[in-house]
Amino acid sequence: MDTSPASAQSSLAQGVAAPQHGPRPLPLFLNILWRETEGDADLRKRAFIGLRRYQQAQRPAPPPAPASMAQAGSARLLRYGVDNGRAPVVFVPSLINPPQVLDLSERRSLLRHMAAAGHDACLVDWGSPSTLDAKMGLDGHIADRLLPLIAALPRPPILVGYCLGGTLALGAAMLHPMQAVATIASPWRFDGFADADRQEISALWRGAKPVCERLGYVPMEVLQSGFWAMDPARTIRKFAAFADVAAGSDGERAFMAVEDWANGGPPLTFAAGRDLFDHLYGDNISGQGRWTVGGRTVDPHAIACPTLSIRSNTDRIVPAAASPELATDWRLQLGHVGMVVGGRARETLWFPLSRWLSSHGG
Repeated sequence: MDTSPASAQSSLAQGVAAPQHGPRPLPLFLNILWRETEGDADLRKRAFIGLRRYQQAQRPAPPPAPASMAQAGSARLLRYGVDNGRAPVVFVPSLINPPQVLDLSERRSLLRHMAAAGHDACLVDWGSPSTLDAKMGLDGHIADRLLPLIAALPRPPILVGYCLGGTLALGAAMLHPMQAVATIASPWRFDGFADADRQEISALWRGAKPVCERLGYVPMEVLQSGFWAMDPARTIRKFAAFADVAAGSDGERAFMAVEDWANGGPPLTFAAGRDLFDHLYGDNISGQGRWTVGGRTVDPHAIACPTLSIRSNTDRIVPAAASPELATDWRLQLGHVGMVVGGRARETLWFPLSRWLSSHGG
């Protein structure tokens, strides 16, 4: 069996697999696979089997789309709940990858769970930036996208931000009254990342920045490359493990849904990428109290509403040490994605978060 990167890439290109379901960028993934399985022929074979199975598998129909209740530029506010006279709960996803991680499937949807629990749950969909948005940085996503969506609500909301969405939610809370703010696995103190990870991300950005500046955006493939670089061995092992997952099982469906989400999504505007990599990862301006939005320094301790920081001691993408210190702090033992969609997410995060929302008017 010829499992060289060139042979694998050729066979995939000939229609053996559906490229739209392949890890992106596929050539880099294949190079990582080859490198990480050197000296382990069995792992290499199982990883290729898992990859091919993932690409060829039939996808179930997505859950029904919620209604859009407001729009600001390319961003929309999707409503899952109904107005119950209490504070709306606005979930703010990261700008990286689509928002569907919070509504992954009928059985793994934080948003649908919150709506069923009686919360007026809404989700920000950032949409795809246009060519005119190249100069819109992270502050612009707050001022020109998030805050206009919030202004369409009947009363101040509770913001719940996931990953970079939590960072943006803290910025928004400095400029607009909120009922409460919660962050989930959100980066804030970038000196809390491992030095090796920051150096890896910095090197990746230095290589990609000139092309991204000419394009006016940061392709998703650049961002995905950074995630893979943090733990290449795990990237390959999970595909090898997928080779053995029972066909038609919930585990199979969950793996495909998460990987489809992780390999999808629109690009970042160039200015947002520059802010993220140069100013946050590189200079740690948020952690040092130097990040400004709308002319105001973002100080989580100055936010005039209840705040909650949810982080995990086993998060590889955003380590617990990198998350903000807020009024209330919860520590989990789950991965960055597993904490919101994994098998233990319902009991570990969804239920207690719902109770916290109710206790603060949501």
